[in-house]
Amino acid sequence: MNEGLLSSVAESLDKGRIRQDNEAIILSAAERVFARYGFRGTTMQQIADAAGLPKANLHYYFGNKQTLYLRVLEEILQDWLAPLESLCASADPKTSLADYVGKKIAFSFERPEASRLFANEILQGAPVVSPLLKTQLHDLVAQKARILDCWIAGGKLRQMDTTHFFFTVWSMTQTYADFDIQIAAVLGSDSRTKDAQARATAHVFDCLWRICGLEEEQ
Repeated sequence: MNEGLLSSVAESLDKGRIRQDNEAIILSAAERVFARYGFRGTTMQQIADAAGLPKANLHYYFGNKQTLYLRVLEEILQDWLAPLESLCASADPKTSLADYVGKKIAFSFERPEASRLFANEILQGAPVVSPLLKTQLHDLVAQKARILDCWIAGGKLRQMDTTHFFFTVWSMTQTYADFDIQIAAVLGSDSRTKDAQARATAHVFDCLWRICGLEEEQ
């Protein structure tokens, strides 16, 4: 490989890294700004200011606000669904569920803006992500509910509605992000600390073990 080709490859790699870095910066800033002002109340200039990049960069990488908003929601949905992969039919139910639920609570504490943004999209009727919810979310929940059904059939969990189990997990974990102001009004300045996260996690686990019939194993 000659020097000219090597130089061209290196330049291409550098451009790729710069693009990835800039896209990550923009997506992170957009997540924060959309969560605060909503889709209608957000401008591309606000996102550019939050990202510390020229507005032209946003249009270059994402085209328009609608495309950027969809990309942010897609990224959030992927991260939101990722913990579900912890549920494996061959795994120990309590260990697997603890991993899943622990990650869900961590997401709410570590990325509250992402959770609130996604919740706001749902409250608006999911005009942007509805197709993803009806395909990706629907299929994954159905798949994981079948795993819980297998555990129940094997006598490893108490009889329950396994689809509604996930609704319960979502409500119990996402409340720490979506209603953090309400929680802070009760708990004060300690509501976002590591101790608060550990306390919340322990409480949610205790509730879920009772639902699943696993409390005697504690």
